[in-house]
Amino acid sequence: MTVTETSPHVSENPFPTGRLFIGGQWRDATGSGLMAVEAPATGEKLTDVARATIADVDAAVTAARAAFDSGVWSGLPGRERARILLEVGRLMRERSEELGRIESQDAGKPIAMATAVDVNGAAETFEYYGMLAQQLDGSVRQTPGHVLATVQREPLGVVAAITPFNFPLILSTSKVAPALAAGNSVVLKPADDTPLSSLKMAEILQEAGVPDGVFNVVTGVGSELGDHLVGHPEVDKVAFTGSTEVGARVAGQAGRNLRPVVSELGGNSANILFADADLDRAIDTVIQSFVFNAGQFCMAGSRLYVERPVYEEVLARLPQAVSSIPWGDITRPESVFGPLISRKQFDRVSALVSETVAAGARLLVGGNPDPERPGYFYPATVLVDVREDHPAVAREVFGPVLTVQPFDTEEEVIAVANGTAYGLAGGVQTGDAVKGQRVASRLKAGIIWINGWGLMDPAVPFGGVKASGWGRENGPEGLNEYLQTKSIVLNLEG
Repeated sequence: MTVTETSPHVSENPFPTGRLFIGGQWRDATGSGLMAVEAPATGEKLTDVARATIADVDAAVTAARAAFDSGVWSGLPGRERARILLEVGRLMRERSEELGRIESQDAGKPIAMATAVDVNGAAETFEYYGMLAQQLDGSVRQTPGHVLATVQREPLGVVAAITPFNFPLILSTSKVAPALAAGNSVVLKPADDTPLSSLKMAEILQEAGVPDGVFNVVTGVGSELGDHLVGHPEVDKVAFTGSTEVGARVAGQAGRNLRPVVSELGGNSANILFADADLDRAIDTVIQSFVFNAGQFCMAGSRLYVERPVYEEVLARLPQAVSSIPWGDITRPESVFGPLISRKQFDRVSALVSETVAAGARLLVGGNPDPERPGYFYPATVLVDVREDHPAVAREVFGPVLTVQPFDTEEEVIAVANGTAYGLAGGVQTGDAVKGQRVASRLKAGIIWINGWGLMDPAVPFGGVKASGWGRENGPEGLNEYLQTKSIVLNLEG
């Protein structure tokens, strides 16, 4: 396959005039303010959405609090909430073409990926937590004497969910589905750049039977709304995915009210390729690890470490492997990745690559994006002759950029892999299963893949350590983030 050189045509606007979803009603923002949403593939305006104000955030939190306190959702049996969440999954599958088109246009994803990965993953997540909602059992604890102790799990209350631009539907669902399964109400603030699938999700949840006020969406500028939302006294839990810098501020704002936070933050993941690996398979994995979603993936394998006996062979293979990636036109089923989300992100990635080359690195392939091409397309890029202090190695790139370095010993590569402030993901490519397990157990990250990359499932928890955040999404662990434990102790003695 050859590189695609055309840009996609953007179809009709799914939301020609956006509105907020608050208390089960569609409404204009206070003052009827709007903000433009841009198509990353063309750089042109896609549509307008409502630009919420502080008053709109207050209205959404008030609606969520009233719904929670009324018990209209939190008081339902788990199996009834489960029935509704399973219906959400069914409706998402029924509307997968529409959702996929929205996500593709809004986030610049290839249409095939948006449908197969993002929409299918969101539907699976609602289905998974629909099943778990039926299993919110407590327990009875043995204690000395005539005492009956029961332990119950209860919802927290109002959850503020703030989501990023790279996986708008999936990373909203990974918060909304477990929060609702546990019985909470939610106020969702999607990313400024990619709010459209959240608005469509509101339609689907309402149709599935989620009561008014239980799920609310406020679109707008994060810098205007974020601090107020996470610091709102009626918010009981904050779920955030985004940069480490913003995550620290979110945690500080929530901490003033002593509210718990679950956060998935930045990453700069190491992929370790040993000489005993199947090189054909390993190089396919390497490519997938850094070009998936145009590298806009917190768990991207952007730092590749190759054992020295096969280092030169890997460098010889990478240019052909990279140049054969079909990319660009997001309407073509075979396209692997599309544009970066915005001019700001394009400029940031370009600057990091230029700074790294100026510091002494060598471009093995890629770089040099076409200045005449519309949209924010950045080619898959590989940098070699790099050091740990080079910008593209030391910082999270969030673009389709790979740095490659050799290593000699297992101890050496574990040290450099862990020698970063981040700890979100990691990978080990090896033909020795024992070695793979041994190395994976010593990597400081929330999820490690052996002989693969990016293998995700709603049942498998993910999240970070160190500057990559705390708490977990997905799996039973993700549900527990939205529950609190209450002990009731009954004295049975006369």
